[in-house]
Amino acid sequence: MKYVINGISLPYTAEEAEYIAEAKKQMKRAAPTALFHFHIYKRSVDARKKDDIRAVCSVMAVTEERLEARTEAALLRCGFHPSPEPEAIQGQGDEALGAPPLIVGCGPAGMFCALILAEQGYAPVVIDRGGDVEARVSSVERLREKGELDTETNIQFGAGGAGTFSDGKLTTRINNPMCATVIGKMIECGAPEDIAIKAKPHIGTDILRTVVKNTVARIEALGGRVIFNCRLDGIKENADKTLTAKTSRGDILCGCAVMAIGHSARDTYGALRESGFELLPKPFSVGVRIEHLREDVDLALYGRAAGDIRLGAAEYNFSDTRGDRGVYTFCMCPGGEVVCGSTEQGGLVVNGMSCRARDGVNSNSAIAVSVRCEDYGNTVDGAIGYQRMIERAAFAAGGGKFFAPVQTVGDFLTGKQGTEPTYVQPSYLGGGRYTVADLSAVFPEYITESLRRGITSFGRKMRGFDSPNAILTGAETRTSSPVRITRNGQGVSDICDRVYPCGEGAGYAGGIMSAAVDGVSVAYRIIGRFRTK
Repeated sequence: MKYVINGISLPYTAEEAEYIAEAKKQMKRAAPTALFHFHIYKRSVDARKKDDIRAVCSVMAVTEERLEARTEAALLRCGFHPSPEPEAIQGQGDEALGAPPLIVGCGPAGMFCALILAEQGYAPVVIDRGGDVEARVSSVERLREKGELDTETNIQFGAGGAGTFSDGKLTTRINNPMCATVIGKMIECGAPEDIAIKAKPHIGTDILRTVVKNTVARIEALGGRVIFNCRLDGIKENADKTLTAKTSRGDILCGCAVMAIGHSARDTYGALRESGFELLPKPFSVGVRIEHLREDVDLALYGRAAGDIRLGAAEYNFSDTRGDRGVYTFCMCPGGEVVCGSTEQGGLVVNGMSCRARDGVNSNSAIAVSVRCEDYGNTVDGAIGYQRMIERAAFAAGGGKFFAPVQTVGDFLTGKQGTEPTYVQPSYLGGGRYTVADLSAVFPEYITESLRRGITSFGRKMRGFDSPNAILTGAETRTSSPVRITRNGQGVSDICDRVYPCGEGAGYAGGIMSAAVDGVSVAYRIIGRFRTK
């Protein structure tokens, strides 16, 4: 049995042995004679008091003994709780597939769905409209150096999905035991082992690229196929219940199809609607990226301990719900850079990215404002059109060629224009590919006013957040999918019960971890329903 005790708080300089000693002390009160093995389960930093920064750990106690009921009750009273185990695969179902499973999209949801299926002998076929990791790196470099966008292989499309070019954060609000399954498989494919312990784990784009390559290789070694540069253009059900997927590289026969298409495949949304599937609009958010010097953020949050390697680069997470609509920081990238996440000519999208070391000059995050369905007419076309409106306005404000519009926080808050960046230099595309512009012209007025309120509010929570020298870059529009591909309680479409909408693009996840967990869950559903032969 495994038991976890949470909330052991000691100075951040404490060693692991000190946390384990404290857990053992607590254990002796409940089970003085039982034999347990202890290890650190989770670790987080509490920097609310800069002069007393703490590390807060959870410790896991493992025993092979069968404990009496009164001992277990005593453990609960002393703060030890049973650790939930990931659901085990119960065996294959009885229904015939007729053809291999098809996974559309090689992002976290698609990759982990395919990996689980491949491990169980289902030989899945994975397609992605973008290229492999090497092709994506080349495409991103061309955009950085020449301003040339590849609309099929870019920061959004290709092996690993949008997460490949991000900070690689694995934090999530879901409390699902399958998170441990995903973490374990990431470590097996090359991720650092500390992601299993940190409460706010991240991999970094440089390491994540290797993890993605290794995951793809593992799927193929287990009998799966991964086909890049292959876009889904439609799908239909055949008389024998198999499916035919229309793709840019020809038809593919499949026994079932997992729609893990990502949040930016707008033409694929259109192809699914033309194939008869139901899509619904949903709320999302839009905003800007804000940049500060990493050293200033570290100092503001860690005080005299700033720069201590045991703390790493400082992170923040702020929200303000006092106004008409919510404003929050999102996808914070310590020591990172602002990148171009565009997928369409004439539209500018920004995102954030960090390497494993998080040692860049700037730290950045999105400041996002909630967009309601009524803001865009409560239609699928309206949702996508709203995003495009802002992206095109940002492209125009930047002057074309994927130059980004930037503005100092001082100018944005006061309604002024034209101040050149000095103290903080924009990191977008390596610096230099930006235009000083008026970001209020990019957004509807209520978004602009909400951003101003949020920046001012967050300035009260972190010294220097609203510094006039901080830099804003627009526009962030792909925080989540603007639509949902409907699925029922069995995880399938009511239009075709062999189609499984999945992950962030289908509207059921947000971020690497929750998308990967949804992919694992869909794989379990397929295994429980179908047999391999």
